[in-house]
Amino acid sequence: MKFKKKIVVKVGTNVMVNRDNRIVGPILKKLVDQIARLYEEDVITVLISSGSVIAGKEILGDNQIEDKTIRRQVYSAVGQPRMMRHYYSIFHDYGMRCAQVLATKRDFDEGKHRENMINCYEGLLSQGIVPIANEDDAVSLSMSMFTDNDELASLVAELIHADMLILLTDTDGLYSGNPDDEDSRLIKSVTTDQKVEQFIQNSEKKEGEGRGGMASKLSIAKKTAAKNIPTYIANGKQDDSIIDIVHGKDVGTRIYSEKHETSTR
Repeated sequence: MKFKKKIVVKVGTNVMVNRDNRIVGPILKKLVDQIARLYEEDVITVLISSGSVIAGKEILGDNQIEDKTIRRQVYSAVGQPRMMRHYYSIFHDYGMRCAQVLATKRDFDEGKHRENMINCYEGLLSQGIVPIANEDDAVSLSMSMFTDNDELASLVAELIHADMLILLTDTDGLYSGNPDDEDSRLIKSVTTDQKVEQFIQNSEKKEGEGRGGMASKLSIAKKTAAKNIPTYIANGKQDDSIIDIVHGKDVGTRIYSEKHETSTR
């Protein structure tokens, strides 16, 4: 099964939860709805989904495990099947199939591990199955952990030669200051050589909220764009943000390489 485009979409924990840090089903449905509509347009999506830790914490609540790493492993091991149950049910309602792909950073090392990952993704995509990827938090060692799921998304995009990478967050993109300030403006596009890091203001993360932030997103986006994969940072809670980006609408912040764009003109 051949598709016109392959895209990678990463959805962070902050997109899928409400103010009480609980998973919001309708948001997941809106996400899958867009993936299903793009599928009808001959666009296949690889979904990088966070949420396993917060989903596990919803079930277990605060527990007595003092070691933070072990606590995260337990939350993730309990929460990951819960996340997949959500996704499986929603995709099934759309007549689509999905599959779980868990990975550690070593799986992308050159050699047999990488070849195995390529075979896995190519096999799933050839059957029109939507891979849903996440870091294997339950078994990852510190030396084989991704910086965050933004890094995982970038590695997958490179692995499958994606046409674009979309990083969904809870803001409209990269701002020239604090997004809550009236004077801040949305920066519509950034080149890989453009220095805009000084505009980023990251807030402290709570347990289960994910490790990434805007600084990580911008860094990963620049590295990905430098490999000729245009990358977008956009609001995942906004209706149809994925579809709008794929259709070329002016949504979010676009990060691209001038060198690659010039060479294709």
